[in-house]
Amino acid sequence: MAKQPIAFMKKRLVQATSAVWQAPAKALPAVMLAGALLSAPAMAQQAGGIKGKITSAEQALSGVTVTATSNVMPKPRTTVTKADGSYVLPLLLPGTYELTFTSPDGTVRKTTVTVLLDQTSNASIAMDATPASDTEIITITGSTMVREGNSSLTNAINEDVLDKVPVGQSYRDLLKIIPGVQYSENATLGPSAGGSGRDNKYGFDGVDVSLPMFGNLASEPSTHDIANVSIDRGGAKAIGFNRSGGFAINTTSKSGTNEFKGSVEYKIQNKNFVSDRDDTDGTKYTLDKSWLTANLSGPIIEDELFFYGSYYRPETTRESKETAYGPAKDYEVIRDEYFGKLTWAPTSDLLFNLSKRYSENEGSGLSVGANDADSTSQGSLVKQDILTFDGSYLIDDFTTLSFQYSDFKNENGGGPDTNFDNVVPKLGESLNLDMLDQLGLFTVPNIRDGVEGYDNDTAQSLINKYGYVGDDGSRVGGGSIGGASTYNDQNFYRKTLQIKLDHEMEWGDMYHQLHFGIEWKEGKEVLSRSSNGWGSITYLGGLAADDFDSDVPVYYQARVEQMSFVDETGSAIPAITSTSETYNIEVNDTIEDGDFTYNIGFLFSQDTLYGQGLKKNSNNVSGYELAPGHKYEMYKLDFLDMIQPRLGVTWTYNGQDTLFANFASYNPDTSSLARAASWARNLASTRLVYFDENGDFIGNTNANGSSGKFFQDDLQARRTDEFTVGATKVMSDHLFLRGHIRHRKALHPWEDVPNGARLYGEYGPFGGVPAHIAEKGLYIPNLDEMRAEVGGSSYVIAELDEASNKYWEVSMEAEYSTDNIYLNASYVWSHYYGNYDQDVTSGSSDANLFVGSSNLGDGKGRMPWDGKSGNLHGDVPHILKAFGYYTTDWNANIGANFVFQSGNVWETWDGSVYGYSSSTIRYSEPAGSRREPSHWQLDLNYEQKFELMDDLMLTFRADVFNLFDNQTGYNYDPYLSNTTYGKPRNLITPRRLQLSFNVEF
Repeated sequence: MAKQPIAFMKKRLVQATSAVWQAPAKALPAVMLAGALLSAPAMAQQAGGIKGKITSAEQALSGVTVTATSNVMPKPRTTVTKADGSYVLPLLLPGTYELTFTSPDGTVRKTTVTVLLDQTSNASIAMDATPASDTEIITITGSTMVREGNSSLTNAINEDVLDKVPVGQSYRDLLKIIPGVQYSENATLGPSAGGSGRDNKYGFDGVDVSLPMFGNLASEPSTHDIANVSIDRGGAKAIGFNRSGGFAINTTSKSGTNEFKGSVEYKIQNKNFVSDRDDTDGTKYTLDKSWLTANLSGPIIEDELFFYGSYYRPETTRESKETAYGPAKDYEVIRDEYFGKLTWAPTSDLLFNLSKRYSENEGSGLSVGANDADSTSQGSLVKQDILTFDGSYLIDDFTTLSFQYSDFKNENGGGPDTNFDNVVPKLGESLNLDMLDQLGLFTVPNIRDGVEGYDNDTAQSLINKYGYVGDDGSRVGGGSIGGASTYNDQNFYRKTLQIKLDHEMEWGDMYHQLHFGIEWKEGKEVLSRSSNGWGSITYLGGLAADDFDSDVPVYYQARVEQMSFVDETGSAIPAITSTSETYNIEVNDTIEDGDFTYNIGFLFSQDTLYGQGLKKNSNNVSGYELAPGHKYEMYKLDFLDMIQPRLGVTWTYNGQDTLFANFASYNPDTSSLARAASWARNLASTRLVYFDENGDFIGNTNANGSSGKFFQDDLQARRTDEFTVGATKVMSDHLFLRGHIRHRKALHPWEDVPNGARLYGEYGPFGGVPAHIAEKGLYIPNLDEMRAEVGGSSYVIAELDEASNKYWEVSMEAEYSTDNIYLNASYVWSHYYGNYDQDVTSGSSDANLFVGSSNLGDGKGRMPWDGKSGNLHGDVPHILKAFGYYTTDWNANIGANFVFQSGNVWETWDGSVYGYSSSTIRYSEPAGSRREPSHWQLDLNYEQKFELMDDLMLTFRADVFNLFDNQTGYNYDPYLSNTTYGKPRNLITPRRLQLSFNVEF
């Protein structure tokens, strides 16, 4: 596929200074340090804030003018202290700020403080400290990563840490350094952290980049564009619309400043920089990787309008390889990503950000198996477009109004590199057996001795014509020729609008920070799936076909996507459009009363799922009538169904150290049901077409697959309840500790289940259906009458009976920082158990799989009572993480990232004990009976800067990941019938070296 030219979009935000401040001894009495422990997240938008109290002679000092100035803010922000000496500067872009305090008598003090994303820094000073002059610079000792001293389990990371620690290039790499989150090399499914990996939420500049319908990470912006990261693991407030049943992560992109800056970086990972894989015959890793970034930033209007722009081009290539059929084309994946951002402050009270990200990711030569012809390779084209516009208005010193609008598009196209556009499948037409390699993807048969009725003579003729040459020179079957079978266009869209109002007020002796927010969000998937020619063609050799009765022996079967056919009017089946619409309303009050801070908040949510293919009809028992292509309301959860309280209390018992407790309830969405249960799936099922030995048409059937489903009445919303207690401790100016105990319980999971599953009786090794569940009977008593009107599945969407999971966590985190050292270490013990595991729902769970409509609950062996009680996927009892850096005296930096964690759990799957040939998630022993080996690894980097001239810097960097080459096995094969049972299907990526060269100007 064509490569786009490298048109350098230019860059570079001033990298936030890495200084770690240490106050002079004589100034310390004037500084009341809470700078490292701070108050509630600042309005949970793309900003932070500063607050504090000014005193003189130990008395509150009102009327002090406080001005915050930073290179990241086009204009300074100013406020005046209230009667109690307190002040608040909200909605500040994350960065380093100089605060200037001017008292009514003209005394001036200054201090420097760091603001992080979703954090409020505390800078309190005493104006009566003896100054060296009328103006004195007072520095505050604070950590680069803030550990909050309140009831939220929120962490923040700034650009300095991201630049100096060996993290990686992709957004997903950020998850490595989150305390308590397991290290994972999954490509799709997010890691577990006390909940399903499908319930995590991911944000870029506040835009939800989780994939609509599936919940996994859809966007992979490079970390080079990221300036700040915040992670909310638990203890959420009703601020930020957080409904995550796992963790929520947000990032902000870099911005321009008043100074023009730019850089160009080239990073390489040659195949020779990667250690040999343990699971191969000693051959080298086959992929070459490189990353190019170019950035430029600066002012358009000084002190008012800044710009930032970047270009990013990662490439992954592989030289041509040999398959059984001969040479195969080069494997190539190339992405071109462009990003532009404007930051505008027309006045000191107004601030706007407008950004646009666009990328195209092209792949070719994909998915060519060892026994496949080169022509069967696939290509892909993924387009991503993210528009965001946000703004804030400081109405007065007590009230702020902010908003954000975002438009997210993720368009995924995949299809054959070899196209058969001239072949249009039509029912009733024959196959040309002389050109099977030009009709679709043909799987060459094997000889099947001893199988009665199987025509080996015809099979041998096909092998002679289409097979590959074996070691002995004869033709061999079992390979594939032709072109890849399917075109898949799966496009995702999400629009979001948020409006928030924050107001501060005193009421008696208490100080209130009131927050009100409303969010509208619409997620949409548009799915179109068609076949390349006749799709996939297989040889049946005269044997009977499944679910197809014929007096004529069936020799060939074509599997064709329904959208490839046209109906009697000549119209094709339209794309399936599925939609979910969400409203969230949040109200939160943070109350300060002496040494105590109370948080009282509620998040109210409403979710509506829309399918396609029905229309309401109150005269029918089902309430619907068939209406192909028509959008219909599938199911709604109202605001009263999803009331999520957020309650917390923090006791600051000595001015800086705290004890805290929190209760939070979350209602994760189940938006995947908008497609998984849609009636449109009835029309878009795959068609199996059958032919005789001459290739003449015999007949067709619909392949087994999902179809529209009804919902059980009065479903309760999925819910996760969470309790947290903990403490923070400032050990010194450089060392900060936090510890907590957390418990979570997830309830009311939704799944598609057979309507009569409760009536299965006794069966299998675990006894079958418990009597008290069997007494409940059918999930929908009149389902047969409803299906008689509009069709649909015999499965229904229901709450899994008595299904739940639980999580316990004990955590200790420490952070140490000096002028040139930063270290963050955490240890987390946890236990994740229950009888409902959303992360293991198929033989390969690292994929975009439905939440609420999966293999779970699909018949005997897959119900919650079928051995599902036990330790769940994600139960890794011990996780130790440590990362940090050391800045040398010779203009260099040394960084490290270490992780140790227990192995994940698994269990044996065997469908035969339930009377089935399929063993997928049919447990023959209790869940989590076995455990994979533990894993540890150390990543290191070294960075050396060379100042070539005043405004030109050259940086060389080397990153080594998995230094000790611990290729630990994971994802063990649980299928008892497989020859690979009990062996790892994946290994941790080997040791690899990345080299980079960066020119900054």
